[in-house]
Amino acid sequence: MEAKRENGSILQFAPFQSSVDEGFWHRLSSLKLNKFRIDDSPIPITGFYAPCSHSQVSNHLTLVAESLPADEDEQSSVPAIASGNRNRCSVPGILYNTNTLEDFRALDKKSLLKQEAKKIWEDIQSGRAMEDSALLSRFLVISFADLKKWSFHYWFAFPALVLDPPATVVELKAASQWFTLDEAESVSKACNEWRSSNSTAGVPFFLVSIASDSRASIRHLKDWEACQGDGQKLLFGFYDPCHLPSNPGWPLRNLLALICSRWNLKSVDLFCYRESRGFADLGLSLVGKVLLHGSTRDHKDLPNAVGWELNKDRAVPRSITLAKSMDPTRLAISAADLNLKLMRWRALPSLDLDKLASTKCLLLGAGTLGCEVARRLMAWGVRKITLLDNGKVAMSNPLRQSLYTFDDCLNGGKYKALAAVTSLQTIFPAVEAEGVVMAIPMPGHPVTSQEVDGVIDDCTRLHNLIDSHDAVFLLTDTRESRWLPSLLCANANKITITAALGFDSFLVMRHGPGPLPNASKADAANALSDEMESLTLSNREQQRLGCYFCNDVVQPTDSTSNRTLDQQCTVTRPGLASNASSLAVELFVNMLHHPDGTFACVDSELALGILPHQIRGYLFDFSQMKLVGRSFDRCTACSSTVVKEYRERGLEFLLQAINHPTYLADLTGLTELTKSANSFDIDWDDEDDGDDDGFADI
Repeated sequence: MEAKRENGSILQFAPFQSSVDEGFWHRLSSLKLNKFRIDDSPIPITGFYAPCSHSQVSNHLTLVAESLPADEDEQSSVPAIASGNRNRCSVPGILYNTNTLEDFRALDKKSLLKQEAKKIWEDIQSGRAMEDSALLSRFLVISFADLKKWSFHYWFAFPALVLDPPATVVELKAASQWFTLDEAESVSKACNEWRSSNSTAGVPFFLVSIASDSRASIRHLKDWEACQGDGQKLLFGFYDPCHLPSNPGWPLRNLLALICSRWNLKSVDLFCYRESRGFADLGLSLVGKVLLHGSTRDHKDLPNAVGWELNKDRAVPRSITLAKSMDPTRLAISAADLNLKLMRWRALPSLDLDKLASTKCLLLGAGTLGCEVARRLMAWGVRKITLLDNGKVAMSNPLRQSLYTFDDCLNGGKYKALAAVTSLQTIFPAVEAEGVVMAIPMPGHPVTSQEVDGVIDDCTRLHNLIDSHDAVFLLTDTRESRWLPSLLCANANKITITAALGFDSFLVMRHGPGPLPNASKADAANALSDEMESLTLSNREQQRLGCYFCNDVVQPTDSTSNRTLDQQCTVTRPGLASNASSLAVELFVNMLHHPDGTFACVDSELALGILPHQIRGYLFDFSQMKLVGRSFDRCTACSSTVVKEYRERGLEFLLQAINHPTYLADLTGLTELTKSANSFDIDWDDEDDGDDDGFADI
């Protein structure tokens, strides 16, 4: 029942209602992860509403994606807030987004509401609200975004200054009944022009002036004094979001506070502007006479304020969960990125997630090491992974090789490279994985004339694969299968990581850069080769880092033939592969973030830590060593002699290296070096002649 006063009924206002578009929560989540992080400072936002446009439905104040401030990186993707849009009037708001649900619940809502009400009151007192009337509709939102569950808790407040004593309404009826026909026609025309103009469509409070000849005009609030003419009717108008026939909308409350404060009027005529199909609807709009019983003109104290939105008639916050409505793949991407972005908040602000996501990694070998490396690369945010292997999944594989299941072993087994890709995409649908089934040509494994074309194709294909990727992991289970990739990576100066297993030991290392900077600069290559070969022992520390083969004094040979059962299988302690794979990926991530990349010095220190060359681990005594191995000028894989020979002779050189067991040793000088070492004779003198100085004669 309406409250009654001596001079009419107390004016009742229809509460403002909120609506939040799903895009707002997605953008808030993105900004929270990438920009705001743990900063819970107030965020300026923009809300939108429009006059009521339906006789049965009120309009809401709406938040959309562009309600949030645009990030510098999003300027092109987030549309700017358009001015002069007749379909929505923009009003300023503030968002308090907390870091925890407990913080959200502990917010002092009374204080926050009073703080925003004070801003409105100060805008009224200073006259700013006369210049920009949208300030009268300031609003407030508090929220908590649970980005793990994709749920959001929020609460709107629409601060309204309370008149004491309250205003009363003497008469309130449809505008079409209040105006004469001529006035109604003129008012409709003036309103439509006001709403169609880019400069005024977004001005939600205004004056309606009707001259004695029934001609109407719409003016800004600041023009009130200019409208005080003889015989003029003057109405205070506002965009009314409410559809009710007997109640004006919530924005009127602060307009009345402004009228009392600025002009000390005792009686005002109000125009609650509403529309139908985009044009003024005077049958839906309301006009009424309101009596103002108190004056705030001489009062500087802040009036009381109300305005927290009710949720189903209860003073409680709202919540929404978007997980069920989101595409599962998008949800998986968001969840995966969340952990990485959280790392940047406090520990690793320099972490380059874009670089990780765009880096193309080639994994040579899809066995125990390949499976583990692929999983850990995905955990670091690497999204482009190619696995190369020519083997099939055997019954013994699933227990140790984490990407395979029993079903992959049936009917002769699936190809590992293809089964691994399927598994990766099952684990994380957004990964861009590719499987390549092929064997790697190896020295010491001669080929027949019938096999030459196939080997040439494999060499060419591997060359192209390495060229098209940014980083290469050597994870095969034989030494000689790493030779050709090591050569091709040295030729292309690719980031190259090797992981190799023994029974209870492992090696993880990064390869140094290739000896020749550019294949097209033969003169520079020769100069560099000559320079490296002339280095003395005193400046060896300045050499480039070595590759997997730089410690060898023999060329790689066939290690797969004539082996017993225990030699045919990779016999290692089960936990070894996980340790080695983890270190390999961590070494790669460190290397990727180093400004010098492949050319980075040993133990260069970054935000992620140091950047070693080799890590050797031993489970027997649970120890680990960091070692440095410089490049060997007679290395069969990365020396300037071998790389230069490959660049000049190409596939012909590779076939010779594959078919002739001593070719690489002869080419690099290892054969001569071995002969020289074997030519030394050591004579042991067992006689004690008194002149013995304790050293053997060589």
